[in-house]
Amino acid sequence: MFLDVLRRRNPKLVEAAIQLHREGKIPANAYVLDLDTVEGNARVLRSEADRLGLKIFAMTKQVGRSSGFCRAVMRGGIERSVAVDMACARATHRAGLRVGHLGHLQQIARHEAAAAAAAFRPDFWTVFNDTKAEEAAAGAEAAGYEQGLLARIKANGDTFYRGHEGGFDAETIAQVADAFDRLKGARFAGITTFPALLFDLATRKVLPTHNLSTLTRAAEALAKAGRRDIEVNAPGTTSAVMLAALAEAGATQCEPGNGLHGTTALHAVEDLPELPAVCYVTEVSHLSGGKAYCFGGGFYIDPIFPEYDVKAIVSDEPTVASSALRNVEVPPPSAIDYYAMIDASGPSAPKPGDTAVFGFRGQAFVTRAYVVGISGIRAGAPKVESIENGFGEAESWPV
Repeated sequence: MFLDVLRRRNPKLVEAAIQLHREGKIPANAYVLDLDTVEGNARVLRSEADRLGLKIFAMTKQVGRSSGFCRAVMRGGIERSVAVDMACARATHRAGLRVGHLGHLQQIARHEAAAAAAAFRPDFWTVFNDTKAEEAAAGAEAAGYEQGLLARIKANGDTFYRGHEGGFDAETIAQVADAFDRLKGARFAGITTFPALLFDLATRKVLPTHNLSTLTRAAEALAKAGRRDIEVNAPGTTSAVMLAALAEAGATQCEPGNGLHGTTALHAVEDLPELPAVCYVTEVSHLSGGKAYCFGGGFYIDPIFPEYDVKAIVSDEPTVASSALRNVEVPPPSAIDYYAMIDASGPSAPKPGDTAVFGFRGQAFVTRAYVVGISGIRAGAPKVESIENGFGEAESWPV
């Protein structure tokens, strides 16, 4: 879905990835990041967030919590991360990003709460129920500080991805806030949901969800109860062009993830300020039955779109030419993606060792892929900065 955008808007990334793979400097089965472009994208997002008075936290899971990615984001002016889980918190903290938001989407396990408070002291900590609020508060008290808590809220008509459900009833938010303030070691800081914005395939636009109006109504209820300076955290499909809509709805925080590497759903259909900065690189292993089998391990193609014809650039030299495009069959999510199958019919058929480059919206943290950070692409001098796993840890590649 994003390969055409990559070829048109950042062809140097594709060419550099092929070149470095041909030279044996990066592995197959790797998400490859253009760190200079990530830095530029971060600067665009930070500038717009500042203009609108929004706090901004970087989501890093989609690119495997890469340390190089984290440092590029910091160079672009974003200093804090949102941790989707404790693995994100550890990796981004280790890379130098301050943990700005913890506990959303995944709550913190009971026996990790004290350690999370002591190690990270997050600016905000989301909780879904009273028990989780008590655990966060106890951890903060033991660590000697007061933790700002965000209440995840829900109401009839809200949209949640399956497995993401949970939170306080929005109608009770004033009582929830009072309960948080009674906890030793914590205070009520604000409210959150996900997703607040969602790509609509029919209109090919990003639209506000019912969740966003739930946040707005809850913020109004809190204001009527005499509360001021309420934080409203409203993540989902975050590009610089969407931040004004969030601010207008009352949001005070934004959390770009795919926007930092130019792969939100809207980036697939519109040329937005952020440029594409990630591709997936692998290589042909063998031929069988008219197919060229390429190594897998990273084929989690985020199912935000209906099924579509996946293509790859397959070549033994740097190129973005349409003649190098090949149709690919990717195993279904129910199968282990040891290989994907590339069409090997016709002239210039793929051969073992050829490089294959894909452009899709990935989720590196749930794959077996490497994550590679490259600098110098824009200057024509690509350099490998890091080769890591999905936890932001250095890999001893090739052995």
